[in-house]
Amino acid sequence: MAGLNPTAASLLGFLHQGPMAGWDLAQLVETTIGDFWNVTRSQIYRELRSLQDIGLVEAGETGVRERRPYSITDSGREAFSAWIAREPGDDLIRSPLLLTVFFGAHVDRRRLDRFLAVHRLRHEERLEHYRVLAAALSGVAEMAWTVHALRYGIEHEEAVLRWFAGFSAAADPATGSDGDRRRLRHAR
Repeated sequence: MAGLNPTAASLLGFLHQGPMAGWDLAQLVETTIGDFWNVTRSQIYRELRSLQDIGLVEAGETGVRERRPYSITDSGREAFSAWIAREPGDDLIRSPLLLTVFFGAHVDRRRLDRFLAVHRLRHEERLEHYRVLAAALSGVAEMAWTVHALRYGIEHEEAVLRWFAGFSAAADPATGSDGDRRRLRHAR
C-alpha cells in the first residue's frame, strides 16, 4: 500500500487490538505514541474515513455518544504488515523551543530564560512519567517492545536535560557574560 502514511498506519496498528471509535483511538494515541508522534483528533477522523473508503477499515453502527467503532479488515491487516515491514526513514526533529533558541538573539534574554525554565520542567516531568511507565510494564512479555521504546524516551529526555544544564552552567553564548547564568537560576 504505497499511499499509506504513518498516521493512518498507526491507526491500523491500534485497531489490531479490536474495534475502536475515533475518540478511543485519540485517547490511545495521546497516552501511548503522542510524545513522539503528533496526531490531532481531526487527523484521526479524516484518516478513518480515508481508510474506510479504501476498504482497510469497516465502520460499525453508531453507539453511545454518537461514537462509531471501526474494525480493521483483512486488507487493512495486509496493508499494515506491508507498511510496518518498510524501512522507517530518518527521524525529523520539530521543536518549537529549538526554533526559538536558534533565533534567540531576537528574544529578550529574561523571556528566553523563562521559556527554558518552563520547558525544562516539562522534560523533567516527561522523564519521570516514562520511568514510571517502564517500571510498570517491565517484565510483561507482550510489552517488551513498548518498554524498549520507553527506554529510548528516557535516554532522550536525559540528553535533553543535559542540554538544558548547559544553559545554566555556561555563559551567554552571544556575549560570554556570566550574568545570564544568574538570571536563569532565578527563573526556575
